Amino acid sequence: MKGIGIMEISGSKGIFVGGSSGMCRASAEQFASKGGTVAILDLASSNGAEVAKALNGKFYPCDVTNYTLMDEAITQAVGDMGGLHVVVNTAGGGSGAVGGKAQRTVGKDGSRHPTDIFAKVLELNIVASFNINTIAGQFMANNEPNEDGERGVMINTSSIAAFEGQVGQVAYSAAKGGISAMTLTMARDLGNLGIRCMTIAPSLFDTGITAGIPEAGANQLTKDAAFPRRMGKPNEFATMAMAIVECPMMNGSTVRVDAGQRFAPR
Repeated sequence: MKGIGIMEISGSKGIFVGGSSGMCRASAEQFASKGGTVAILDLASSNGAEVAKALNGKFYPCDVTNYTLMDEAITQAVGDMGGLHVVVNTAGGGSGAVGGKAQRTVGKDGSRHPTDIFAKVLELNIVASFNINTIAGQFMANNEPNEDGERGVMINTSSIAAFEGQVGQVAYSAAKGGISAMTLTMARDLGNLGIRCMTIAPSLFDTGITAGIPEAGANQLTKDAAFPRRMGKPNEFATMAMAIVECPMMNGSTVRVDAGQRFAPR
């Protein structure tokens, strides 16, 4: 990161996976507002091109479960930007995102949780995140380190369901728990290269996934929070992401951004 200070965002190059909406879009917006160059990676069907244009960046359509195309998309983005210093990755989802539904390990009617759905949720979350990090890490390793020896930072997204998942969240909890579990080990793996790895675990946030929840339902889902008792706002996730980028001592941990909420079993 020659020519910039200790993880200064201005002049840095950032990739935002899932950046067409929600928490990742807000992160890309804050990154760009601080002088960073932005690449938006998301599904071809998303409005990623529009978002990227508004941020003077470029859009790269991709599918995080297609590892070959992810390699190509990230490689193209790094080539166009002339480097890579920051990755923020929010891609993922639960059983509904892979054609299944939330259900118990064994239902009250004796039905088993489909193993193929469980595997797909893990692939969409932890395997995809690992793949993104390995690709990004290769490019970051080639950066000239700053005066602190730092070359880059990767931020993944877990969930508070990783720690106290509710009934029916077994696949989602396992997947998000896996992302949190690999964070310290990955940080240790990459430490000699000057690359940090962090994970953010949000509670319920006001994004596209939760847009259909009525106000009464949102109040019920967040009533266990300490304060504020509401869904999080994308900019609040982004503020934490930027703080991680700018603070070299934040490494190898999962940070909860949850208003003190702890999911109770449902």
